[in-house]
Amino acid sequence: MTDQDPSGGGSAGPRFDILMPYYGDVTLMQDAVRSVLAQDGSDWRLTVVDDGKEAGVPEWFAALADDRVRYLRNERNLGVTGNFNRCVELSEGEYTVLMGCDDLLLPNYLRTVRAALDHEPKATMVQPGVDVIDGEGRLSRTLVDTTKERLYAPKGPRPLTLSGEDLAVSLLRGNWLYFPSICWRTEAMRRFRFRADLGVIQDLALVVDLLLDGASLVVTDTVSFQYRRHAVSESSAKALSGDRFDEARRFFRETAERLTAHGWNRAAKASRRYWSSRLHALTLLPAAARRGPRGSTRGLIRHAFGSIGRGPTT
Repeated sequence: MTDQDPSGGGSAGPRFDILMPYYGDVTLMQDAVRSVLAQDGSDWRLTVVDDGKEAGVPEWFAALADDRVRYLRNERNLGVTGNFNRCVELSEGEYTVLMGCDDLLLPNYLRTVRAALDHEPKATMVQPGVDVIDGEGRLSRTLVDTTKERLYAPKGPRPLTLSGEDLAVSLLRGNWLYFPSICWRTEAMRRFRFRADLGVIQDLALVVDLLLDGASLVVTDTVSFQYRRHAVSESSAKALSGDRFDEARRFFRETAERLTAHGWNRAAKASRRYWSSRLHALTLLPAAARRGPRGSTRGLIRHAFGSIGRGPTT
């Protein structure tokens, strides 16, 4: 079905609302939609929220004629974070999946999430196993993803339930989550939403809010999602310009203050140091020197080698 200005109200929704904020490549979006349609069960619905004006897209959805699919086009462009929050508003199910419009659900995605929730019914978030693919859909292994897996992701038998300061410390040392693959408890997500002042790191900010509120995460290594990592993306472009790291530095320092006030001094220390973000800036210096203005390299250097700051000793 299609709609130009939905209210988001109505009767109770399915158990799983899969929301797809869309802007950009039509073909990749259509592949993402087909991957959702391959899910089993009758406890889910897909809603695509179009933040662009690509020709032919409303007609393509109308031709699907599938009651499990809603297509909505924003009257004006809301931007990345604005469209994320629009999607959260529209979710009516107990759980929300906010998948990328160029990512793919494997056919076992919802089966994997259901099993994890059976194991831990009170979980706020479920992180399934993820394969990384490149722009052409080929399996890929980047330095970022290898580092996530080997250095930052928790070890132990799966499914693994994590929460509290230990999880906050782990994620602030290095964010090993794949945000578009996560299944979220809708009620918790709605309480906090995505921060409008953040353009790249808003996913980690939301997770920190949830952890301070008592949230828990279940991690399973059953691969059921394909995360597409493009050579050029909004986040990588902002990284080369240094904008991403200006935002990150501000976020980590503000978060350290919040965590200290909450009594999570180990997590505050990890946030003040933000080692993985510093290392990421270092890895981008050669590309920034080749492609960007001199000011961008100065920004990366400032982020990588800037002062850590002081906090309470532990």
